[in-house]
Amino acid sequence: MKRDSPAAAKQRGMAIISALLIAAVVAVIAGAMLTRQSVFTRSVEAEQLRIQGQWLLQGRLEHSRLLLWEARQKDVLTRLDQPWARPQGGVFEGRLEDEQGKFNLRNLVNHQRLDAEQLQAFERLCRLIDIDPAVSRRISRRVIASYDQRTDKTLLPARYPMLRSLDDLSGIEGLDPLLLRRLQTFVGVLPGNTWVNGNTASAEVLSAVVPELSLAQAQALVAERDSGRWFINRGDFVNRLHLPQVAVDSVQVGITSEWFRLQGQVRREQRRVTIDALLHRPEDRRPQVIWSRVGA
Repeated sequence: MKRDSPAAAKQRGMAIISALLIAAVVAVIAGAMLTRQSVFTRSVEAEQLRIQGQWLLQGRLEHSRLLLWEARQKDVLTRLDQPWARPQGGVFEGRLEDEQGKFNLRNLVNHQRLDAEQLQAFERLCRLIDIDPAVSRRISRRVIASYDQRTDKTLLPARYPMLRSLDDLSGIEGLDPLLLRRLQTFVGVLPGNTWVNGNTASAEVLSAVVPELSLAQAQALVAERDSGRWFINRGDFVNRLHLPQVAVDSVQVGITSEWFRLQGQVRREQRRVTIDALLHRPEDRRPQVIWSRVGA
């Protein structure tokens, strides 16, 4: 049998090693290309799902505008038994809320002056929902400082940006996320001064804006209202307070609303896209979107 020389055997061994190294390098390169292709594919799929989610949210926003407009055409009252107030299901999870069923922080400043009665109402509300008085004072100071204020001699410019939502208060000392969520149930921020809607407000809000109305009385009033005895006008609301000392003109409670908030989300596979939008429904025009935020 003929044997290879040591040099030939060594050369053949090096060739085998080189081939193995080349195969390994090719495998690594191919694996990297497949990984990049997989990442790219997932990125494209995620972007497609995000775009689909945004279109679904836009459709839901238009649907919400239609619900509000149709309700306005059928009834001047804004009530919680109307279609717009029902939770919206399907691919969208969320609902419209009547922002005039809440205390409007914008009311703390009226015609560029501090409104002492509204400030007292806000402080009463904070006590009713167990918010520390020190925190409520910090909130009111922050809100008041967000608007120009006129004194007898001069106009003091705002020291902070104008508030758009309660999220702008998140940096206030003592106002942690849990407390902020509780506040959002009863308090909102609107671009202008508004009245509370007696047909949608909670007992806590009604008790706060009507000083003589106790929480127990407000709860009874709300229970009666939600059973189907909706307030038909301001006089009806005041009469059913059973507080003869209260004059109609002194109660800033109405029976209809112009401001609504849409909050919710859509899910597409593992992707979630959220929406938060403020809608304005004037008496004579279709509802308009004042601002909206869409996020993943």
